Amino acid sequence: MTQSEPASSKTRKLRKRSWPFLLRAVPGITVAGLVTLICYGLGLSLPVTGFCYLIVVVLQSLTGDFRSSAAVSVLCAACLDYFFIPPLFSFRVSGSSDTLALIAFLITGLVVTRLVSQAREAADSEELQRKEMTRLYALALQLLTLEPGTAVGSNLLAPFRSQFDLRAVCLFDAETAASYVEGSSRDHIEEKTRNAYIEGRNVEDPGSGLTVRLIRAGGRTTGAIGFEGLRDCQLAAGPLAALATVMLERSLAFQRASHAAAMAEAEMFRGVVLDALAHEFKTPLTTILAAAGGLHEAGPLKPEQRQLAEAVESEASLLEQLTTRLLRLARLDREELRPQMELINVTDILKALVDQYSRRWPGRRLSLNGITGVTTLGDPELLRFGLGQLLDNACKYSRPDSDIRVSIESAGEAIAVDVWNEGSPIPSSERARIFDRYYRGAEAQRQAPGSGLGLYVSRKIAMAHGGNLELDGTAGANGGTAFRFTIPLSNSEFDHDSKIQRISSR
Repeated sequence: MTQSEPASSKTRKLRKRSWPFLLRAVPGITVAGLVTLICYGLGLSLPVTGFCYLIVVVLQSLTGDFRSSAAVSVLCAACLDYFFIPPLFSFRVSGSSDTLALIAFLITGLVVTRLVSQAREAADSEELQRKEMTRLYALALQLLTLEPGTAVGSNLLAPFRSQFDLRAVCLFDAETAASYVEGSSRDHIEEKTRNAYIEGRNVEDPGSGLTVRLIRAGGRTTGAIGFEGLRDCQLAAGPLAALATVMLERSLAFQRASHAAAMAEAEMFRGVVLDALAHEFKTPLTTILAAAGGLHEAGPLKPEQRQLAEAVESEASLLEQLTTRLLRLARLDREELRPQMELINVTDILKALVDQYSRRWPGRRLSLNGITGVTTLGDPELLRFGLGQLLDNACKYSRPDSDIRVSIESAGEAIAVDVWNEGSPIPSSERARIFDRYYRGAEAQRQAPGSGLGLYVSRKIAMAHGGNLELDGTAGANGGTAFRFTIPLSNSEFDHDSKIQRISSR
């Protein structure tokens, strides 16, 4: 029973394949029969009859396939032998010339059949290619009319299915690990598309009309797209996958551009808000400072009143300085720095900064040592701000009653300013990001408030002068944190050995 079932199944398949072949051969068999009847009834000669049969073979080749045309060609040769070559009504040929004629006719008929069939197949293939190209062109136009912000999903896949009459189409996006299916699949298209991406290979199944192509962009695989019900996988699958790649990259590019535009707009609003807040703060602070100063001149004050007035004046002055620094940080962050270069003495700038921060942070021991009398070209205002930011960070993130050391030295053709403070070193996991805009480490957030712009702006100032700002990675081994701020020496200062003089100030 188990053997008879497969046999019967093969018989049914053979019958299904035979019916189209027999139907295509019927017209040729019928015409061959009519030619036999007419030529035999008219008593036409062998050459004329053979030529008529040859016309029948050519006509059959133009309308049928090779198998049906070959069958008609053999039938015509048999009729020619049976009815027109002696001995008649027999398939035996008496003369050698008649045998050669029959063989030549059969070969000619088969060759003509094969050539005409090949020409027809080539014409059908060209027509199919033309139709596929027309569909691809229409699909490309339809895809280009979609809004750039169209999300990856059914809106993107629907044109593929409609233009090529697919049962289903599936897109697997590797970036989101999501699958999108349009249509009703009979062959698990979603699972096979995902597996094709995981295995990194294209899938071809002509039996079910399922084909999966990997989507590659920028030298990497970004997903996979599967088509179910595609009539010509070899011809259309590649161009369809290329169109899907273009549309997927277009959608991702639009999303990135939208995100960048939103970030730029948010940055603009942030700057406007900071400017407005800083200006709004400065006006009442100026009034408070003026009022505090007026209290001293209003008349003799009691000791406790004098202390309160001095506290108000001191705190308002500090708040004004913080507001000014915040406003300057925001502006330097937004603007492209163009230093106003002039000849400056870097040591003098550092001395003034060390004195300023020593008064502001009496609980820290600031010291300056190194060479003196070093002049170079730079923007004094920008350098004061950039170096002052390093001193401000050193004071904020160091322990009370700790040392902060500032040193200046010559490093080849550059001036190097090192700022070191005691305290917890910066963790190695955060060192790569400390110069990023708005980044503040976990320890820094716990110790003191800030905007996350200080180191970013200081490095921006150093680079605008042709130098750099770097974290000294060896300082953490000895405890504390150290930054090195470098700017190039002017040409007139390369030979400065005679000017070196050791200093030490507190």
